[in-house]
Amino acid sequence: MNQQGIEVFLAVARLGSVSAAAQALYITQPAVSRHLRTLEDGMGCSLVIRGRGKRNIELTDQGRDFVQVAEKWRLLWQETQEVASQDRTQTLRVASVGSLSTYLLPQVFREFLLTPGRALTFHHYHSREAYEYVAQGLTDIALISDHMYHTQVETVPAFRSPMVLLTGPGLDWPETVRPSQLDPARELRLPWNPEYDLWHTFWFSAAVSPRAVLDQMSLLEEFFSWQDSWWDSWAVAPVVVAAPLSKKLGLTLRQLEGGPPDEIIYYLLGPRRKDELTRSFLTCLHRELRQRPGVESLLFPADSNS
Repeated sequence: MNQQGIEVFLAVARLGSVSAAAQALYITQPAVSRHLRTLEDGMGCSLVIRGRGKRNIELTDQGRDFVQVAEKWRLLWQETQEVASQDRTQTLRVASVGSLSTYLLPQVFREFLLTPGRALTFHHYHSREAYEYVAQGLTDIALISDHMYHTQVETVPAFRSPMVLLTGPGLDWPETVRPSQLDPARELRLPWNPEYDLWHTFWFSAAVSPRAVLDQMSLLEEFFSWQDSWWDSWAVAPVVVAAPLSKKLGLTLRQLEGGPPDEIIYYLLGPRRKDELTRSFLTCLHRELRQRPGVESLLFPADSNS
């Protein structure tokens, strides 16, 4: 198994044909087939279904299962190349949960990279994954929503974000809404954290299914952009991401009376640290948070000028 074989397999899986993969990778179709055969021989199983006259390729059950493994292999290879590069002292490896990477971090990254000589690598990880990557030294700092315990990782509060109600224009409600007024069948639900799940279980019967259960904030934006679900749907989200989303899509932000606890975002630091770069990144984050209404930065509490 080698990196080129992995890249060829992922291209075939993504594009669905040998010819399209060959064109995307700038190699011949026989070379694509040869790499696939070598990969299959090394694994001892078939990854694709071949048939005469078929232009498109389907994955076998083993091939579908292998896609996620191959993605992880490619990521590890990229990180290996980073380790082997000559100077990593000015490169900060950052990770976060998905909602922050879309609605908060781009401006932070922009300011951080204004200093000449700095570089940045970013990955999206769930909280549990982030702990492991930080502990292994593969990530310098990670922003997560689920506080856990790890012997090798320091977990520090970064900011607090109240949970608010996002509604479409078809819901004519007052500025403050009680949970009992919400129809769970119209909900676009995201599992923000365990505290939110407890609040949700208390107020809404498990017998009623939400309109959609999503695990990515980007999907919430997509659903709210559809006219048929946008009109009368609602969702609960932390204001740090709900405010820019409401502005972008023309949604309404409302307060929840007796709503879920505020979301607290933590940053993780491992045993091997880049103190100067990390502090610079946190300073950029602190400045951005102070511009977000309703969001309380917990960084540098004794230094209001950071």
